[in-house]
Amino acid sequence: MAGNRSIFEDVGDKAPRPPAPQGGLIDRGTGGARRAIRVWLAVLFVLVVAMILVGGATRLTDSGLSITEWRPVTGALPPMTDTDWQAEFDKYRQIPQYQLVNKGMSLAEFKFIYWWEWGHRQLGRLIGLVWAVGFLGFLLARKIPTGWTGRLFGIGVLGGLQGAIGWWMVASGLSGQMTAVASYRLAAHLGLAFVILGLIAWYVFSLGRSETQLMQARRGREAKLFSMSTGLMHFAFLQILLGALVAGIDAGRAFPTWPDMNGEFFPSNALYIPDGGAVWRAFFENPGMVQFIHRMAGYLLFAFGIVAWLRGRRSAHLATRRAFDWMMVLLFGQVVLGIATVLTAAQLHTALTHQLGAVVVWVLIIRARHLAQYPRAGSIRAGTA
Repeated sequence: MAGNRSIFEDVGDKAPRPPAPQGGLIDRGTGGARRAIRVWLAVLFVLVVAMILVGGATRLTDSGLSITEWRPVTGALPPMTDTDWQAEFDKYRQIPQYQLVNKGMSLAEFKFIYWWEWGHRQLGRLIGLVWAVGFLGFLLARKIPTGWTGRLFGIGVLGGLQGAIGWWMVASGLSGQMTAVASYRLAAHLGLAFVILGLIAWYVFSLGRSETQLMQARRGREAKLFSMSTGLMHFAFLQILLGALVAGIDAGRAFPTWPDMNGEFFPSNALYIPDGGAVWRAFFENPGMVQFIHRMAGYLLFAFGIVAWLRGRRSAHLATRRAFDWMMVLLFGQVVLGIATVLTAAQLHTALTHQLGAVVVWVLIIRARHLAQYPRAGSIRAGTA
């Protein structure tokens, strides 16, 4: 007969123990893919930022119309011989920009603007290649996490649309009396670039945590702060579009004074349209009116940013508070850069720094918004609460 057993024996060393938690089905098999996809998206992010800056330089140097054809594949090769260069130059000499603005330009001067535009288009091709190789590679290896295929494919679709809009923009300056691209189309082109950049940034932030962690974090969502940061994001996007209109008609060089505009608060000729068109066009085509609106929108955006920052300071999460702190610091810096750009009449380096500032502020607003939606829980003991 077996001896008496301790009442603790069945739950002790010989009792079967439940297996250790292995993680939910949501995260199973996707950890490595999330990290790799995040790196791939980070590369795309850097390339898109470079694309925006080179595009800004192309606009500021009036180089955007130097290539008069859209050849997505064969255009990857620049002119290789003197004959090729002369042929490209001859095509440029047929458009209004040369005939009305740059008549008498030398071949060497043409090469300078050609290389800017060629570099801009080449970056676009590189971005498309990096996206295609990465997406197809992850897709064929079945490493894309559940629910992410459509999002990642959507970035490629938007990238292709961006290329088409880029040519649509360039085509607007190749005929009639146009000496530059249409400012409306420039705004659409730049706006879509920031949409793509914002989506990539949001995906990078999301892929930094597992789906389980995101679902748990969402339970602590700060709804009012998320709503306010969403409004701030939309306002910042509007200001970016207004900045594109300013660049499109060189309005940034028209009133190089601050806080006044050539001695006036509101330009006296702000409603003037040269061809006597409808008054509403002045809000998009008159340099004084466009720069005035951009300035006023900048002040309002800064004020809205302060309100959002003060609300963000009340967050229970340290990471969220820090995100809104950095957003406010860079927003203030962007206002200073905007003033400097005005005072230097949109000098190349200052204007490009201002454009880079817009990129940084845009991403920081999106980061703060992401943390309002998916807050990171801190620890009092670790000093992160």
